[in-house]
Amino acid sequence: MDTTRQVVILVGGRGTRLGNLTDENPKPLLPVGDRPFLSYLLDTIIRQGFDKIVLLAGYRSAQIADFVAAYDAHGADIRIVTETEPLGTGGALYNALDQLDQQFILMNGDTLFDINLNAFAAPQLAPALCRLALRTVDDTSRYGRVTLQHGHVNSMAEKGVAGEGLINGGIYLLDKAAIAGIGAGFCSLENEVFPELLAQGRLTGLEYSNFFLDIGIPVDYDLAQTAIPALADRPAAFLDRDGVINEDSNYAHRPDQIRWIPGAFEAVRLLNDSGYNVFVVTNQAGIARGMYDALAVNQLHDWMQQEFRRHGAHIDGFHFCPHHPEFDTACDCRKPEPGMLIAATAAMPSRLQGSFLIGDKDSDIQAANRFGIPGHSFQGDENLRDFVARIIEK
Repeated sequence: MDTTRQVVILVGGRGTRLGNLTDENPKPLLPVGDRPFLSYLLDTIIRQGFDKIVLLAGYRSAQIADFVAAYDAHGADIRIVTETEPLGTGGALYNALDQLDQQFILMNGDTLFDINLNAFAAPQLAPALCRLALRTVDDTSRYGRVTLQHGHVNSMAEKGVAGEGLINGGIYLLDKAAIAGIGAGFCSLENEVFPELLAQGRLTGLEYSNFFLDIGIPVDYDLAQTAIPALADRPAAFLDRDGVINEDSNYAHRPDQIRWIPGAFEAVRLLNDSGYNVFVVTNQAGIARGMYDALAVNQLHDWMQQEFRRHGAHIDGFHFCPHHPEFDTACDCRKPEPGMLIAATAAMPSRLQGSFLIGDKDSDIQAANRFGIPGHSFQGDENLRDFVARIIEK
């Protein structure tokens, strides 16, 4: 089963409820903290392993293009499709039809809903033409109320229904077949496409309690200035590779040599869902010994990432040391030196408080201590998910 690789973001709206704040800037580029709101969305998408991004632009699209040109996408492909007149959420999708994968995630460009996107799109879940990410809020009147029964959406009310309930969180897993009936011109997913799918019993939903903030009104835009930068302040979990997430099988460098440690996928997903940045830090002396090259290691790590994503998890960064003292001059990246940990947190800032490392050798623990975080020795005699759960609980 293939993993979903594409995320489409609606960034074309004017944002009239924010008044003159959007006179000169499209809403997704309004500053939050010290950078544009859209950068937080893209960071979240890319660190979870999605490498194909389409921005559906309209209002002040040239500024969106300038932002993308300056943004470090870490190898992800970001494309912009621009509408020349307002087309609505469905019309914007139809306008980009030739750029869409068969299955893709769609999200609003003015909302940060901090869910595990890989778990939301996991291929093990029942297939759906459209799956909604739903959020419980204290008052649904601003958003419109959704009711869910046995995983199927059975009603979607207009705005104005007060009280606690489920709302549409603005993240969807869509199959292109769900939008096959959309034609050229204005079309609203919410008012035209979703009601039809609901009537057919083909609209499903998953409930989440994760952080949710829509910057579309002034009071929530003000709240975003502190809440969203604080959300990005995550601790890190550093995992050794051979002996921790896979068996140590004598310089493994090909997929057929990988034997996963029981609970490896579940452990990484638990860390993802618990708000950790997850880094693999591994000594790869086989490169110095001439047994394989750095390209082979990168290709293996790409494959491993896709295997994690199939199980609703992701690694935020793979870091390896290619050196060995018998063949190289001294380096600062081979454990017990902390160079890989330093590089990981330079590439993706993480706070030391709450961070930890799991390794199977003394050199792993020493690297953690030199970096200023606890190191935990894992000897493969238990399920890795259970081992991680105990660390988090402490």
